Amino acid sequence: MKNLRFLLLAVLCIFTSVKAQSDTRMTPEEYIAKFKDAALQDMKKTGVPASITMAQGMYESDYGNSPLAKEANNHFGVKCHNEWNGPTYHQDDDAPNECFRKYKSVLESYDDHSNFLRSRDRYKSLFELDITDYKGWAHGLKKAGYATNPQYAHKLIDLIERYNLSELDKGGNPMPVAKETTEEKPRPHRTPIKQDKISPTRPAVFNNFEGKATINKVPFVKVEKGDSYLKISRQYNLELWQILDFNEADKNDLLHEGDIVFLKAKKARAEVTTYTVKEGDTMRSIAQQFGVKQKKIYQMNKMEPGTALKTGQTLQLRKTVIFGIAL
Repeated sequence: MKNLRFLLLAVLCIFTSVKAQSDTRMTPEEYIAKFKDAALQDMKKTGVPASITMAQGMYESDYGNSPLAKEANNHFGVKCHNEWNGPTYHQDDDAPNECFRKYKSVLESYDDHSNFLRSRDRYKSLFELDITDYKGWAHGLKKAGYATNPQYAHKLIDLIERYNLSELDKGGNPMPVAKETTEEKPRPHRTPIKQDKISPTRPAVFNNFEGKATINKVPFVKVEKGDSYLKISRQYNLELWQILDFNEADKNDLLHEGDIVFLKAKKARAEVTTYTVKEGDTMRSIAQQFGVKQKKIYQMNKMEPGTALKTGQTLQLRKTVIFGIAL
């Protein structure tokens, strides 16, 4: 009789433990509510859309319920690799007892994952997309080889649309709450405009920079006395890193009155075919003059980045493409 009672008690304990675990399983809605602020903070710092970070985290961590997510705050299955010197977590994966990165917080996991994307050349083109273009990001990740699952992009898009995560990219909230709207006051010197790159700390506003002067169909402004990259970024509701990326500049670079500052990413080729280098030209000044990325000019001319220019040298700025072949 005592053995039967002991057996029943053991079964009851197991049932209670299993039920408690099922009761504490995080739902997709709970995941969003708990970690959306971290995704917004990460977007502001790194430029990776919060919707993409959330969708990848939800998909790869089983909505935060995987042991790796629970025990190590690792929501993307990032392994240690040689460059990792932080805390570790071990579990069986492709091989027994593999080493995974362990983070102090989910935000740290988000930041590490986003910085990985920013540091790899194969993902650089993603950061030229509008921050609200979650479909472009999803397909771009798959095209760049992020995942082997042929449906990976569609799975991310499905999560984003099912839970309305795209609202996060506008600085909003994915949950069904009332939205506030505000009007920006006019600023001196330039007409305030709406923009298509969103600061997650401001209301979402959209515009294709209508009325702005363009070079190679890329909108720009001319620098006025006292301007800086930071000042212009704030004036046009952009992040500083965006302005710097668009203009291939460093935050410590000085601006001079009359300089050109682009408000969107420059193109891969110019509207003219060639350009003859003049005395005093640099690759950056030519790139700014024609609204073309320096990297693309180097590639078109089969030059190593940093190669010195020679006065009188002819640069190719636009290759002719026939039947998909660049000539």
